[in-house]
Amino acid sequence: MTIHKEGTPTLLLSLIIFSVLNFIVYSFAPVLFIFILLTTGILFLFLVSFFRKPDRSVSQINDNTLLSPCDGKVVVIEKVYEPEFLKSDCIQVSIFMSPLNVHINWYPSGGQVLYSKYHPGKFLAAWNPKASTENERTTVCYENNGRKVLLRQVAGALARRIVNYAKQGDTATQGLEMGFIKFGSRVDLYLPLNAKILVNLDDKVTGNRTVIASY
Repeated sequence: MTIHKEGTPTLLLSLIIFSVLNFIVYSFAPVLFIFILLTTGILFLFLVSFFRKPDRSVSQINDNTLLSPCDGKVVVIEKVYEPEFLKSDCIQVSIFMSPLNVHINWYPSGGQVLYSKYHPGKFLAAWNPKASTENERTTVCYENNGRKVLLRQVAGALARRIVNYAKQGDTATQGLEMGFIKFGSRVDLYLPLNAKILVNLDDKVTGNRTVIASY
């Protein structure tokens, strides 16, 4: 396991801030030094854990199955109308990512990226139903064999930065990184109505490992 590139600036800045804070406390309030050292040490270890990058490489690509785009818990499975790009009925599967989950987002299957757009917005709790349409978010849609899959990265109450690597015209490959969301958030999947959903509400899923749906 390594540290994701998105975490390097945050970890370096945190290390500098924590080191300066500990030096100041040691110099002027030594009675508090052990407490501050332990507190900043725990916070730094949390940040290291948050930006961890486990090996989730996909050994055998199968675009007839859709792998989970992230780690987390399934909080929505329902038929909805997607108004932004698909403009049609589809099946929405939403996965909530807690601060303890790996926050890398992967392509669930392959295809050609048709659409990629960032939307500024609010920072409602990620499990709020309005989060998908009112929060800061990015929307990516790709197509393979006539099937369109739309993913929406949604910021949460703690999330303050969504990273999206997908650009219109890119080739999406199952299992490759699509982006990263810093701190608690969610990912919404909008799938064709003929997709067979293989997960249930409250299931815990693992990115690039759990099969969300198949055709």
